[in-house]
Amino acid sequence: MIKVGIIGATGYTGIELLRLLCPRDDIAVAIVTSREHVGTKVQDYFPNLRGHLDLCFSNPETADFSQCDVVFYATPHGVAMRSAAAVLASGPKIIDLSADFRIKDIALWEEWYGTIHSAPELVAKAVYGLPEVNRAAIQTADIVAVPGCYPTAIQLGFLPLLEAGLVDSRRLIADAKSGVSGAGKKAAEDYLLCEATESIRAYALGGHRHHPEICQGLEAVSSSPVGLTFVPHLTPMVRGILATLYAPLISDNKVTLERLQSIFEDRYADEAFVDVLPQGVLPATRDVRGTNRCAISVNYSAHTNTVIVICAEDNLVKGAAGQAVQNMNIMFGITETQGLNAIALIP
Repeated sequence: MIKVGIIGATGYTGIELLRLLCPRDDIAVAIVTSREHVGTKVQDYFPNLRGHLDLCFSNPETADFSQCDVVFYATPHGVAMRSAAAVLASGPKIIDLSADFRIKDIALWEEWYGTIHSAPELVAKAVYGLPEVNRAAIQTADIVAVPGCYPTAIQLGFLPLLEAGLVDSRRLIADAKSGVSGAGKKAAEDYLLCEATESIRAYALGGHRHHPEICQGLEAVSSSPVGLTFVPHLTPMVRGILATLYAPLISDNKVTLERLQSIFEDRYADEAFVDVLPQGVLPATRDVRGTNRCAISVNYSAHTNTVIVICAEDNLVKGAAGQAVQNMNIMFGITETQGLNAIALIP
């Protein structure tokens, strides 16, 4: 039985972790923290957990994490780095869903997140938790940095092309659209129903915090520098990401759609949570809602000699909590798909 602690469990990724973990017979949720709701029963705050978790929220500063085997941080950026060292020293492994340990270049992280990093030594130790790339390192990791939602979809879409050396890595384009839950659980005007519904808009054209994380991952497999134009969009849906990726082929190098399809199918043949769709089938966010799947379609525009890859994922599952649980399964030698085989919610 693996004993689990969750720090910051009242946000969307926190409740998604609880939804995935509570039904499992091999998991015992031992600690769930919230400064604001100390002493409140978790099932009273999240009625969907009634009958699944008889536990009260505790204070993260006084909770005894030494009883846990693994602790998840489902907190905003800048929280985990301040207490992770102490938690780690008390015994459990750490799986962080924030960006605190994702970017290896500390100065770059500080530039994008606007604060001083208080635990650079843990950044060096942390393993980036994209299982399709770092599975072997995750197996022996003490601390895992779960990739962001946009970076997961965009990296999985571009990686096979860069690994094959087919495309111009300096001219990549990612047009990605996310549901409102990707912004987290906060009271902000842009995310109110009347502001977000029946509308779609681009944002962060001057630079999104996920940009350096995406480039770090792509550059690790690219033989040349990566130049990425990344434009995120807010869409009027609760959850889901749809990323349309454009990659021009190198000079006059031409390929067939059949070859591209084979490259993607071969790359992800052994990956349970990457679904390369048949030619002509395009993914939609509803197809993956509530699942840990990333559905991928590869296409080719012959007149512009450009590969177009479309990726769909649930930003709260494969883009956050589900991928965190996938990492936990790997770290503890559990079947990787354990607790993650849910069928998509339709409608």
